Amino acid sequence: MNLPRPSPAEPPKVGQTLAGLRQAKALSLDELSRQAGVSKSMLSQIERNQANPTVAVVWRLANALGVSMADLLGGEKPPTPPVTTVASHATPSLRSPDGLCELRILGPIELAGVFEWYELVIQAQGALASDAHEPGSREHLTVLEGEMQVSTGGVDSLLAPGDTARYAVDQPHVIRNLSASPARGLLVVVHPA
Repeated sequence: MNLPRPSPAEPPKVGQTLAGLRQAKALSLDELSRQAGVSKSMLSQIERNQANPTVAVVWRLANALGVSMADLLGGEKPPTPPVTTVASHATPSLRSPDGLCELRILGPIELAGVFEWYELVIQAQGALASDAHEPGSREHLTVLEGEMQVSTGGVDSLLAPGDTARYAVDQPHVIRNLSASPARGLLVVVHPA
């Protein structure tokens, strides 16, 4: 088990972590005090970072909360900002070798391989051809501008603006723009769990 090493001048502060874990389990200070065998006043002081628990107290709290000591000693986690913004120029994109298709990667990287979404722009007469994805994968394509044709499993389906196609992609498939002007849509890829 690799525990974070605090600086020699200051022990780890577990207050916010303890409070978050207690609230996630919907436990009051009284309930956690009874379950862990730690006084309510000590718990309150730990949560306010006015006291640091001994190893024995950390062990009792971790057991009562059903987490590892490392989880409890992980220290303060920076708060997640309420809104994270990615500027348009900072949104990564992929282009087909012929340059006629662009996929702007709208989903966060940590969801890649699970749930992905893209803005798809296909220039006139362009096509985005894909090999088979893993079994159970599906795509959901909604056309925003122009028309797109989805071809998979020997079936061609033409989509107008506002139309959505949902289809298995565990076989080769192609999205085409057969028109003389660019087409734009949202493409969502859902991988099996």
